[in-house]
Amino acid sequence: MAFSKSLVSVSLVSVLTLTACGGGNTLYDPNVDDKTKTKNGAIIGGVIGAVGGLMSDGSAVDKRQNALKGAIIGAGVGAVVGNQLDQQEAALRRDMQNDSVMITNTGDRLIVTLPQDILFDVDSAYVAGGLQSDLATLAGNLNDYPNSTIRIVGHTDSTGDAAYNQNLSERRAQAVASVLRSNGVSGGRINAYGAGEDQPVASNLDASGRAQNRRVEIVILPTQNG
Repeated sequence: MAFSKSLVSVSLVSVLTLTACGGGNTLYDPNVDDKTKTKNGAIIGGVIGAVGGLMSDGSAVDKRQNALKGAIIGAGVGAVVGNQLDQQEAALRRDMQNDSVMITNTGDRLIVTLPQDILFDVDSAYVAGGLQSDLATLAGNLNDYPNSTIRIVGHTDSTGDAAYNQNLSERRAQAVASVLRSNGVSGGRINAYGAGEDQPVASNLDASGRAQNRRVEIVILPTQNG
């Protein structure tokens, strides 16, 4: 049991470290080899598979065997997912002609970050005309790579009433989801919700930080359906 707990701890730390190094809202680095991202996907999948094996029922020997099997299977699945994300990311960067839209590939998901200041007018949940075409491009990409679910999260800064910010973030996330659905993305793939002011990525004490916090994140999570 001590062996299992120790390996679980190391595995989780490995995933967190890898995610911290390769993920988050970092700008795209063209010097990072796509093979590195695919490898990251394989590592993440392998660690998750190993942890799943260790958490299974059975003796210590069974747990170690299950961990090994889980690691092998998870690594294979993770490599496939990583490769798919590399291809989808490349296609999206090719077609999305807007430097204000940030695309992050963490190895197990794509995160498309849209600043709310270019998406919406002040106190509005109506998507600006210029961003309608960008979202249509994103919808086309999502339809080209259908084996994924899409999580749309609205965020605000901390200015004003928290309850109002929560409602506004929900309405804005739903507005983005509506545009994607109107461009052919299945509603069954989409989960849209608001986080309000609770998940800042920068300080709310200055205008620059508040601008970064006002955003909509579209998280593309691959599934294993082929």
